Amino acid sequence: MIELEQIPDSNIIILTAQGKITGDDYENIFVPALKEMRKQYDKLRLLYILGSEYDGYEAEAMWDDTKVGMKDFTHFEKLGVVTNKKWIRGSIKAFGFLIPGEVKLFSIEQLDEANSWIRAD
Repeated sequence: MIELEQIPDSNIIILTAQGKITGDDYENIFVPALKEMRKQYDKLRLLYILGSEYDGYEAEAMWDDTKVGMKDFTHFEKLGVVTNKKWIRGSIKAFGFLIPGEVKLFSIEQLDEANSWIRAD
């Protein structure tokens, strides 16, 4: 399940993943919010929190995540990922350079720092 928070009067989206992420989470929550925000803002900021309650992606969600990344990756001026999951951290380190915006990894213990970073100019 994905919980989405849009920071009022800003280009910031905060996603918090809990349990297993499904394709419906992307199709019904994240993608519509992304489309709406793109109508208002050229560049977006995304903070993606994958905490201890995160339990992976269903196959459809993985594909949806890939599609979003391929289609919209140039629209992010900042992308912060908060997780202690080694495989996710490794993926971001390996492929984060492909995203033209600023990409930064944070541990769960750095959540406050991540929130400050995504909001800073």
